[in-house]
Amino acid sequence: MSRAVALGVAAFLGALPSQALEVSNAPSKPIQSPRTGAVEVKLGGYKPLIDTEEGLTETPYADTFGDASMLLVELEIQRYFYQGIGSAGVSISAGYAEKYGDAVTLEGEVSPEKTSLKVVPLRLNALYKFDYAAFRWHVPLVPYAKAGLIYTPWWTSKGSNTQEVNGRKGKGGRWGYGFTAGLSFLMDVLEPRLARDFDSDLGINHTYLFAEYTYAEVNNFGGKGLVLSSRHWMFGLSLDY
Repeated sequence: MSRAVALGVAAFLGALPSQALEVSNAPSKPIQSPRTGAVEVKLGGYKPLIDTEEGLTETPYADTFGDASMLLVELEIQRYFYQGIGSAGVSISAGYAEKYGDAVTLEGEVSPEKTSLKVVPLRLNALYKFDYAAFRWHVPLVPYAKAGLIYTPWWTSKGSNTQEVNGRKGKGGRWGYGFTAGLSFLMDVLEPRLARDFDSDLGINHTYLFAEYTYAEVNNFGGKGLVLSSRHWMFGLSLDY
């Protein structure tokens, strides 16, 4: 009997090293794919400050399009060059907005045709995200900031044709600069397992909902002519990859 017990203890002790090895080799946390950048899709209200142009005695934008803002839709692609105490990099974005109103004849009468203003804001930004707290301490809020150059092509149309006033085509482009401050909510905390599946299956590291405010001066750096400056909010979805 005592010999059987001794053999049983010896067998149990012999099994311990292999079990300990299995435990020590178990990963302490899920392996994450490399993170190189992000894609953002966003929309918001955009109202160009055309009526603030120096020398204007009337309000052509408000008179034609009213006080409502355009719906601006943007796509932004980001690339990170630093990841440590936060993430820093550059981004490019392109947007589109349009607004329609009643055209007015030279006699001041309302035309049956519609007139429109269309803009395509293009941006090149430097950016910084303080995502260190989100990844290190599981705080799901990520503040961020952007600053950079803006170029905005624009054109006006009457009916299906580009509008022409006094022999000048109603189209062009304006340069400027802008600053953006925003706050993202890390959605991974709501469904951690689904977030891990997104990473392993699609290479999407993190998913965010965000809101941001932009201060843009788009007037050829104080030059004369059309003012496409704006102060506007944008809301959207961001995917780290």
